[in-house]
Amino acid sequence: MIEQRAEFVALARLPDSNVSELCRRFGISRKTGYKWLARDEPQEQSRRPLTTPTRTTSEIEVKVVSVRTAHPAWGGRKIAHVLKRDDSIELAPSTVTSVLRRHGLITSEASAASKAWERFEHAQPNDLWQIDFKGHVAFAQGRLHPLTVIDDHSRYNVVLDALNGQTCGLVQPALRRAFERHGLPHRINSDNGPPWGSGGGGITQLGVWLVRLGISVSRSRPLHPQTNGKDERFHRTLLAELLRGQHFADLEAAQAAMNAWRAVYNTKRPHEALGMLTPIERYRVSHRAMPRSLPPIEYGANDIVRNVQACGIVKFKRRRLRTSYALHGYPVALRPVVDRDGVYDVFFCHQRVDRFDLNQVKSTST
Repeated sequence: MIEQRAEFVALARLPDSNVSELCRRFGISRKTGYKWLARDEPQEQSRRPLTTPTRTTSEIEVKVVSVRTAHPAWGGRKIAHVLKRDDSIELAPSTVTSVLRRHGLITSEASAASKAWERFEHAQPNDLWQIDFKGHVAFAQGRLHPLTVIDDHSRYNVVLDALNGQTCGLVQPALRRAFERHGLPHRINSDNGPPWGSGGGGITQLGVWLVRLGISVSRSRPLHPQTNGKDERFHRTLLAELLRGQHFADLEAAQAAMNAWRAVYNTKRPHEALGMLTPIERYRVSHRAMPRSLPPIEYGANDIVRNVQACGIVKFKRRRLRTSYALHGYPVALRPVVDRDGVYDVFFCHQRVDRFDLNQVKSTST
C-alpha cells in the first residue's frame, strides 16, 4: 500500500494528469485519491543559499559519502545532481569523484557499471515498452526470475515483478496489472525466448492476447539483444544497485526489496541519458485504458478470411498452409502481396503474423 500510494501521488502530480482516471486504475475512490495527495503535499522549498562558503569540507564529504552509501552504484554526476537538488549544495562531479576516491569508494566494478549506453529514443511515453527477464537469481526456495518492463522514451520502470518462472501464465497477470494501472502501450518489444518467442518465429499465446488488446508486438533480431537495449541497460543497473550479493528468503522478501528500489529508480535517481531528470519526470500514463473485455476480431470487406485449424493449419486454394499453433480457433485475414503472384500476407487483427507463398506449396485433393 505504501508503494501504491507513492506511485499514485507521483503520477497524479504530473502535468495534465487525470486524477479521476488514475483513481479508477489504482482501484481507489476519488476521496481517497485526493486525501493521499493532500497528505503528501510538497513542503516549502529550502531557502538555504545555493553556495555555502562557510561549510567545512568534512561536512560536505559526509554528505557525499552518505549518498554513496545509500546508493553504492551512483557516480559523481548523479551524486552532485542529487546534492544540488535536495540539499542546495553545488559541487562539480569531479569534486564528488575525488571525495569518493579519498574514501576508497571508487572501484573498477562501479566504474564499469556506470558506463553509458547510447540508444535511439521514441518520441512519446508508451510508444514502446521493452520487456524481458533479468536472468535468474538464487534464493532460499529455488530461483527468482525478475520480470522487467521499461518505457523506451522515459526509462520509467513499469514492471519489476519477482516471479518463480518464465511462463505465459505468470507474465500475463503481471502485464494485466500494469495495463490496468498505466494503460496500454502502442508496441511491446521482446527478445526471441519464451514466453514471447517461439522456436518457429511465429506468434505465441501471450502475443495473441497482446494483439487482441490492440498492442503491436515485435521481437529483437536473433543474436542482437541490443535491439532491447534500454531494458538490457536497466538490468545492469538493477544488478549493480540491488541484486548483486543479495540473498532473499522468499519471493515476498524479494518483491518488497524490488518495490522499494523501483520507487527510488523512478522518482529519485537522476538518469544521465535524460539530462539528469528522473524517469517519472518524463513519463505519462497512457490514454489508452485497459478494456474491460477483448474487442471483437474484424477484418475488411476485401480480406480473405480463414479460421486456423488444429496444429496451426490454414486451408486455402486446395493447400494446407501452416502458421502458429497459438492461432488455433481464431480467424486470420489473407491479403495478396503487390507484384508477387501467389504470395499472401497473413494478418491476425492488425498484426502481420506470417506470409504464405503458394508457389512453394503443392496443392492437395482436400
